[in-house]
Amino acid sequence: MAAAVTTQGSLWPLLAYVVLALGLVASLVVLSWFLGERHRERRTGEPFESGIAPSEFPSGGLSIEFYRVAVFFVIFDVETVFVFAWAVALRDAGWAGYFEMLVFVGVLVASLVYLWRSHALDWGTSRRRWLESRRADGGEGRE
Repeated sequence: MAAAVTTQGSLWPLLAYVVLALGLVASLVVLSWFLGERHRERRTGEPFESGIAPSEFPSGGLSIEFYRVAVFFVIFDVETVFVFAWAVALRDAGWAGYFEMLVFVGVLVASLVYLWRSHALDWGTSRRRWLESRRADGGEGRE
């Protein structure tokens, strides 16, 4: 019986926190409803950025090279998280974990070499020159 009392007794701060948080959220929603502005104009619901009215088509776009490098960065960044997690658990992983990480890093290095050799990491004019020379040599010229 004493254990049940101490368990219930230690939960009251959590219950008080939840009640206060919900009360604060509810009061802010009610206050914003009563004190907020109410106007319906023609362009009220349209997006507005930096004083520029939105248009149908963006005036300039980002090149495909930007997206390609961004995707490669995200892929290699996520793999860095795996290497960090392995480093934290190195003692528990033992030699088997060490050899598995060697294979993992080997695959990463092989993929990086492949991307580098296929000029997927080149930016701008150097890639265009490489593609043009490849087309001139009778290559496929695919990206």
